[in-house]
Amino acid sequence: MNMLKAGDVAPQFSLPNQDNQTVSLSDFKGKKVLVYFYPKAMTPGCTIQAQGLRDSQTSLAELNVEVLGVSPDAVKRLPKFIEKENLNFTLLSDEDHALADAFGVWGLKKFMGKEYDGIHRITFLINENGEIEHVFDKFKTKDHHEVVLAYLQK
Repeated sequence: MNMLKAGDVAPQFSLPNQDNQTVSLSDFKGKKVLVYFYPKAMTPGCTIQAQGLRDSQTSLAELNVEVLGVSPDAVKRLPKFIEKENLNFTLLSDEDHALADAFGVWGLKKFMGKEYDGIHRITFLINENGEIEHVFDKFKTKDHHEVVLAYLQK
């Protein structure tokens, strides 16, 4: 796992969203983009993290930040997550984890004594010039939105 860091140029990408429409990084020229990788829709940690971002949406929009949640979930699973949690931002399907690989967040994980490959819960703030401005890799799911806002508001 060779994770991208602040100062790196963000990989260009195009992925299907919850409505199976293609969303590209280039769609957000002139904005900051918060790309957050999460393991699986509708699981407890991912739900708490998404709810925090949902409830912070107004503040994030005022700071010119667009939120994109990325998981290896199939497109058909994403609308259910959005509907169930009333999410107000875009979710992207990275089924082949090519984007997770490009950002360096796909790799070996351990859970309950088992080892497997999966997405690491890491968030990247991409600036208006397409460079990674900040990497959020130390947070609790319930505080994720607060950590992001604290960084943006400083």
